[in-house]
Amino acid sequence: MQISDILLPSAVKSVSQVSSKKRLFQDVAELAQTVYRVDAVRTFDALQERESLGPTGVGNGVALPHARLHGLDKVVALFFRLEKPMDFDAVDKLPVDLVFALLAPQSSGVDHLKALALVSRTLRDADLRAKLRANDDPVALHAVLAAAQDSQAA
Repeated sequence: MQISDILLPSAVKSVSQVSSKKRLFQDVAELAQTVYRVDAVRTFDALQERESLGPTGVGNGVALPHARLHGLDKVVALFFRLEKPMDFDAVDKLPVDLVFALLAPQSSGVDHLKALALVSRTLRDADLRAKLRANDDPVALHAVLAAAQDSQAA
């Protein structure tokens, strides 16, 4: 599995400001409906429910919100670059500006975990995070993410 297998270029967005985690999840859900044809309300509810179990801010300004949904046949992703970092209750207490959301089929099992591990491993790279923060063009952001995965596989 590679990032380009789960993240479409149209599912990448640069956002100037988000007022709250709830608003961010609404934006993610709306984009998921547009790009992947999943119900926005169910997506929002699933993301909120998962977040209530524990924050998905993993540190270094990165959050990995994720949820399982009916109506998907494979794991899909959305990436948001926030111009203004926001509080996400991250493990290191730092605000988040890189949000990589994963949506998985209700019965995805191992694929969901593989996707989480892939994204987590990829976004641990400080140089990659710097490249993502230095660019606000969604096409370029997608290219950086796809290229990073290709270089790690080599």
